[in-house]
Amino acid sequence: MAQNFNHIRNIGICAHIDAGKTTVSERILYYTGKTYKIGEVHEGTATMDFLQEEQERGITIQSAATTCPWEKDGVEYKINLIDTPGHVDFTIEVERSLRVLDGAVAVFDGKEGVEAQSETVWRQADRYGVPRLCFVNKMDKIGADFEFCMRTIKDRLGANGIAIHYPIGNGHELEGIIDLINMVAHYYIPEDKGAKIEERPIPANMMETAKKWRTEMVERISELDDDLTTSYLSGKEPTVAELKAALRKGTIAKACYPVLAGAALRNVGVQKVLDAVIDFLPSPNEKSEVQGTDPRDKTVQMTRPHDENAPFSALVFKVVSDIHGDLTYMRIYSGKLEKGMRVVNPVNGKKELASRIFEMHAQDRIPLEAALAGNIVAVVGIKDSFTGDTLCDPDKPIVLERMTFPEPVISMSIEPKSQDDRRKLADALGTIRREDPSFRTNFNEETGQTIISGMGELHLEIIKNKLVRDMKVNVEVGKPQVSYREAISRKVEDIRGLFKKQTGGRGQFGDCTITLEPYSAERAAEDELDFSDSIAFENGVVGGSVPKEFIPSIEYGARQAAIAGVTAGFPLINIKITLTDGKYHPVDSSQVAFEQAGRLALQEAVAAAGPILLEPIMKVVITVPEDYFGSVTGDISSRRGMIVEQEDRGNAKIVTCEVPLSEMFGYVGTLRSLTQGRGTNSMEFLEYRAMPRGLQEEVVKAQKA
Repeated sequence: MAQNFNHIRNIGICAHIDAGKTTVSERILYYTGKTYKIGEVHEGTATMDFLQEEQERGITIQSAATTCPWEKDGVEYKINLIDTPGHVDFTIEVERSLRVLDGAVAVFDGKEGVEAQSETVWRQADRYGVPRLCFVNKMDKIGADFEFCMRTIKDRLGANGIAIHYPIGNGHELEGIIDLINMVAHYYIPEDKGAKIEERPIPANMMETAKKWRTEMVERISELDDDLTTSYLSGKEPTVAELKAALRKGTIAKACYPVLAGAALRNVGVQKVLDAVIDFLPSPNEKSEVQGTDPRDKTVQMTRPHDENAPFSALVFKVVSDIHGDLTYMRIYSGKLEKGMRVVNPVNGKKELASRIFEMHAQDRIPLEAALAGNIVAVVGIKDSFTGDTLCDPDKPIVLERMTFPEPVISMSIEPKSQDDRRKLADALGTIRREDPSFRTNFNEETGQTIISGMGELHLEIIKNKLVRDMKVNVEVGKPQVSYREAISRKVEDIRGLFKKQTGGRGQFGDCTITLEPYSAERAAEDELDFSDSIAFENGVVGGSVPKEFIPSIEYGARQAAIAGVTAGFPLINIKITLTDGKYHPVDSSQVAFEQAGRLALQEAVAAAGPILLEPIMKVVITVPEDYFGSVTGDISSRRGMIVEQEDRGNAKIVTCEVPLSEMFGYVGTLRSLTQGRGTNSMEFLEYRAMPRGLQEEVVKAQKA
């Protein structure tokens, strides 16, 4: 069952919403022979958007995986493809897909160029070190401008984009593309759905433009390779093979990004994207060995080679609930996974059984007897491992680097209508939580309500629909609420927490003294402290005034109090708790008593440390016709918004602003009415900032009411 790593590509399609990612994916499936009919997003027939919610809305909500073949130069390659969502509420889907991919195709709208969510996706890909190709799609759209898109790639992303294509015509006049490496024109025959490509000479009226762009391309590629630079400067023109080799090397090193052009809806340029994936994106063994740590000693760094003979290791990046058992998607980094094989989750120590292995094609599956390193597969039988967990050889354990998940910024109450629904709701919420790490749920004991939290209004609306329509749970939902955070404004020292209870017989006694101060992830990294839940804890006790066995109880009590909130019931973040002193009783002290002491100490300390409320601030990018610019900016100012950037694009204005989330509920409807339906916006979480004192008091009062 040997395989050639060089013939595998693990890639994702990612971009801003409505740039045409799923349309590109559907063409890839058609041209690689995975489907006999092209699915269309606007008709609700897209293979990769198979959820009912996706088909109704015409957007991608969850990432879909497929495996397809592509033949190039007489060699058959295997492409593992993941189509990701563009909407910012589902950014977790992009995050976890990029974590396990070797390369990506970033799709841009030929008229809009780099948009707000494009920048977010680009930053995510940078974080995971993913090499990329750029595909300027929708070149058949009125107003499409390839040169403008090239400028936005450079100016907004700071990326070294190198054009290897140039479109023949724009808008309705788009006829094909010029291949600048081989200096030929490709025309796509509409009757064949673009499957047949005619290679012709470059049109005479475009030869000068093509030469100009090729000269620039050759110069930029030559700069990527020292030998090529020397050769080029001495007047020798590089060969096609030399250009491709240097471009591949530069792309894998993330020193450049090849830019292609086309129009997926008109079936123009998609096959050339597949060729470029093979030519320029890395195979699994061209990426550096996967990094991890020893589960027995987290300070010991370990690696695994991309080799089927190495000990098995894989990363779980997605869990999908299914009537036949959860499907656990994983990327195998090393070794071999066989049907019926036992593996271990080194974090929780649980043994897992890979009872069945599948190669996925959106919602369809092909059973496999075994899967080798470098592949992406779905497995049935995994019970206790979720997104971000490692699975590995029980005799050679390793913990691969985990993913980071954004904190939810919006929440709403949800109540079951009957006792039967209450039981079903608990199971349903557990299922959704396993599938979606950006979703949170907790029970408010004071109000008796279940609170669900997510990344935006659309995210929560889709979860509500999933509960009611797919899981058949009847629920009443409240209005969306902002997920605020609590923080402190100053350092306080020597704050005592004393828990003392005497009710006859053995009593309870716990006494601790803490220092509480504002803190940050950067300082925690410097001090090498755990900063989970944005809380650091340090033991500063000397002389044994608190026995060692009670210190974890104090930490647990303080952390639980911080997570539950002190001032208004919102999680307390960005703090450091230092245990400085304490007392114990040889008979009455217990773990429970010190847990309560830790809780009381934190509550006292917060009250003395100038508590403040933080609110989520959103980065909002609005595209608006010039005529409505004044009314839109005036409305943003009335929402406590701050305009940070504006630019002209044709007869439209692009306004970038920072606005509190609490002021943005229902904004899409307001924007439509202000602009007669011609304005659009995108919104993503930026950061938490302190609220104005007056508003803070209102929120605290409302929470306590």
